[in-house]
Parts: sequence; C-alpha cells; structure tokens
Amino acid sequence: MADEEKRLEEVILTRLVRLNAKIQGVVVGLIAGIGLFVATNWLVLKGGKAVGRHLSLLGQFFIGYSVTFSGSLLGFAYAFVCGYIIGYSVARIYNWIADLKEGKS
Repeated sequence: MADEEKRLEEVILTRLVRLNAKIQGVVVGLIAGIGLFVATNWLVLKGGKAVGRHLSLLGQFFIGYSVTFSGSLLGFAYAFVCGYIIGYSVARIYNWIADLKEGKS
C-alpha cells in the first residue's frame, strides 16, 4: 500500500512540473525583445559621439538592425523570434527528459 502511494505521488509530481513550450517560448521571446528594445532606445536617448558601438555589432547577426528607434523595432522582432525558439526548445527538452525519467518514450 505504501509503495502504491509513493508511486502515485511521484506520478503526480512529475505531471505537475511539465512546461508549456509555447507559453515559455512567448515569455522568453518577450523578455529578450523588450530587453533589446529598451537597451537600444536607452542608448538612442543618451546620445553621444558613437551611440551604441557594442550593441550595433548585433547588426551582423540581425540583418538591418541598427542603434536607432526603427532599429529597435526590428531588433525587438529578431530578439523575440530568437527568444521564442530558445524558450520553446528548452521546455521541449525538459519535458522529454521528464518523460524519460518517468519511463515513457
């Protein structure tokens, strides 16, 4: 009887910690996108001789990105997509490992 209760408790705990990959993807994407948007606009408002020299290097990966307001919008889109892919992948891998631990496959 105690073994059944312990097994039931393990199954319930494993089921409760599943991650929703789509939601995690959206959340990580929003955090990444908003972070890049805010960082870019912060540097634009700050101004100076060479605005965002280091941040402008993202233009080598995000085609069309620059440290301007319009660049921050494009950067938001790029960062959201990258963040979504990363968040979604992490959740899927986590759930796959949880399935392996539970004995499913």
